[in-house]
Amino acid sequence: MAVPDRGVHGPLAGVRVVELAGIGPGPFAAMLLADLGADVVRVDRPGGGGLAINPEYDVTNRNKRSVIVDLKAAGGADRVLDLADRADILIEGYRPGVAERLGVGPDACHARNPELVYGRMTGWGQEGPLAQRAGHDIAYIAITGTLGMIGNPGEPPTVPANLVGDYAGGSLYLVVGILAALHHARATGAGQVVDAAIVDGTAHLTSMIHGMLAAGGWQDRRGANLLDGGCPFYGNYETADGGYMAVGALEQQFYDEFIALLGLADQAPARKDLARWGELREAVAARFKERTREEWTAVFEGSDACVAPVLSLSEAPAHPHLAARGTFVEHSGITQPAPAPRFSTTPTDIRTGPAQPGADTEAVARDWDVPALIDSPAKEDD
Repeated sequence: MAVPDRGVHGPLAGVRVVELAGIGPGPFAAMLLADLGADVVRVDRPGGGGLAINPEYDVTNRNKRSVIVDLKAAGGADRVLDLADRADILIEGYRPGVAERLGVGPDACHARNPELVYGRMTGWGQEGPLAQRAGHDIAYIAITGTLGMIGNPGEPPTVPANLVGDYAGGSLYLVVGILAALHHARATGAGQVVDAAIVDGTAHLTSMIHGMLAAGGWQDRRGANLLDGGCPFYGNYETADGGYMAVGALEQQFYDEFIALLGLADQAPARKDLARWGELREAVAARFKERTREEWTAVFEGSDACVAPVLSLSEAPAHPHLAARGTFVEHSGITQPAPAPRFSTTPTDIRTGPAQPGADTEAVARDWDVPALIDSPAKEDD
């Protein structure tokens, strides 16, 4: 039977990825590859184990296909190795040593497919004193110094959801590493292991800050620096209706426009006088409290004052700029971010909604020529 045209677009069309199901940064990294056009097959475990939501709403599984394999059952590892044999990339997010015990570690996979890029996603990394410890985003970013940078002085650090660790320090570094290794594999025929640890990636994100710290341009405490809310013209201010406006008027010309539109020209000299920053902050805060978020948005509309309203998740898709760009789209009844970045020659799109566990077994068995998947062990663990 001829393999049907799946209508795949994107620069990674034709790249095959095996994702061993997990939660957090691994699925997001695999979604990014899928958004870029890769054929991502998610190997789900019997009984689920993903997010505690209906899988129909798990957007991180969009553009993927799913099969169910019980890796603890006889023959389970062989099914995954059959897939790895035909793949370009494999992603797993187990604790160090688990994939090896299950029979699907790097050595087993490379014995079948020497060109395979084997991506490992963990919080602590493959070695080190904490490698075998449990953890989540907040702990990983805590020990790197990153969490301690965020928030107001005298208050506990602000938790930045799981964006800084799981996704920025984890998923995105895994994808960069995978694509670099894929380039190397195609040039040399040699696959390799990519060890993406959230602690490494998150620490790497602070490179500029460490340089500023060494140069004496950054204080090692919260709310005392140019980019951490310590600066009165780089921060958030409450409006009369309880909303907030974000201010980022760092450069002189932007600051001048900001001060003029705010009506605080008499406070302008305080920009370079750190001793007057407290005074300036109080004046800016008091002025923003005089009008609503909508009114201030209108005041700064069309200006270069670098001021924007702070929107909620549900408000963001309707913002005129984001709406004009199609930054958010609706697919499968879910409003969600569109694939990013954008490509002029190989455009990306959302092809399918969240993959349902096991729903694509027959199609994957046919397309990847792995007929044993149809008889794959897929029972509940004892």
